[in-house]
Amino acid sequence: MLVVHRENDAFAVLVRDHVIHVDQPYAAGGMDRGPTAVELFVASLAACAAHYARRYLARHGLPATGLEVSADFAMGAGSPARVSRVDLRLRPPARLSDEQIKGMMAAVGRCTVHNSLIDPPRIGVHLESEAQAA
Repeated sequence: MLVVHRENDAFAVLVRDHVIHVDQPYAAGGMDRGPTAVELFVASLAACAAHYARRYLARHGLPATGLEVSADFAMGAGSPARVSRVDLRLRPPARLSDEQIKGMMAAVGRCTVHNSLIDPPRIGVHLESEAQAA
C-alpha cells in the first residue's frame, strides 16, 4: 500500500489496483473529495463485519443479498485524538432464528479488523529521507 499526497489535505491511497481518495470535510478545511482516514478506519471495521456475516449466511444456505452493516462512531475527548466508540448494526436480509443470530454474531466476532483492535499490532514508523531513498 502507498499513500500519496495530492493537494492540501487530499491523499490517494493505492491498494493493489485500487485508488481510494482520502480528504477532510469542508468544515475542517478540506475539499471533501473522499472520506477521512478515521471514517475509512471505521468503514474497514464495518466492511470486515459484513464479510464475516455474509460468509456465515452462505455457509448456512441463507440469503445474503441485501445484507447491511451500518456504523456509527464517536471521538474521545482530550488528547491523544482517538475513536472512543464504534457501534455496528447488522441487518440480515432474512429473519434469523435465535441459534442463527448467535452463530452470526460469533462469526462476526472473528472479524480480522475487530481482532486487530482487541489485540493491537505493534506499529513501526520510520522516517526515510530523500538522501536515504536514493
